[in-house]
Amino acid sequence: MDTLLQPRQRSWVEQVMGMPISISIRAEDPSSTRVERAVSAAYAVLRAVDERFSTWKPGSEVSRYARGEVAAPSAELAEVLALCAEAQARTGGSFDPHLPTGFDPSGLVKGWAAERAADELRALDGADWLLNAGGDVVLAAPSGQPWNVGIEDPADRRRVLRVLPRTGGALATSGAAARGAHIVDPRTGSAAAPLLRSATVCGPSLLWADVYATAAYVLGRDALGWIARLTGYSALLVDADGALFSV
Repeated sequence: MDTLLQPRQRSWVEQVMGMPISISIRAEDPSSTRVERAVSAAYAVLRAVDERFSTWKPGSEVSRYARGEVAAPSAELAEVLALCAEAQARTGGSFDPHLPTGFDPSGLVKGWAAERAADELRALDGADWLLNAGGDVVLAAPSGQPWNVGIEDPADRRRVLRVLPRTGGALATSGAAARGAHIVDPRTGSAAAPLLRSATVCGPSLLWADVYATAAYVLGRDALGWIARLTGYSALLVDADGALFSV
C-alpha cells in the first residue's frame, strides 16, 4: 500500500457524565466530514444519556424516578430497568442498583451509554476506532492492527500492569484507585470490603464487562471461579496484597 494511504490516527476528548471520554479514530482521513459527524453524534448520545440518567441532577428522569415521581418511564429508562434486573440475576445480587442510599444504576448506565455512542462509530466502514469512558473501553479494528490497551496498577496509577492488544470487544475496570471507596456491596449496604484493589473484565460487551467488573470487585477472589463460567469473558484481578490473578 502507498505510504500516503496508510491510516492516520486522530483523537478527541470531552468531559461528559462527570469523566473524560476520549475517542480515537484510525482512518485514511480521520479529519473527514463523515468522521467528524460520527464523533459528534457519539458525544451527543453521551450527553443525552447524562441528561436523563445523571444521579447528580435533581431534574433528570432517573432522579425523579428514584423519588417516585415517574409514573411511566421513558423507553430508555424502561430498558435500563430491565437490564438492571437482568444484571442482578446474572450476578446473584452482587450487582444491584437498589442501594440504601437510593436507586443508582450508574454502574450499568456507563457501559450501556458507551455502547450506544459506539454505534455511531461502527458506521465508519473500514475505520478503526476506540472509545474510552473513564477507563472502560470499547473498540474495533477492522484493519487487523490491534489497539494496545494498558491496565493501570491500582497501587501506582503511573505504572501499567499489563498491555492487552485488542482488535474488538470491550474491557472495564472497577476499583477504588480513581474514585475512592465508592462501590457498595448490595449484600451489606456498605462500601465493598477491600478484598481487591481492582477487577478488570474483558469480553464482547462493554455493558456486561462493566457489570461483571463491579460484581467481581464486590466478590473478591471468589470472582475467579464465577468469571470462568461466563462464556466469552475473562478477568484480571489485583488482590489487596498486590497479587495478580487472571482467568
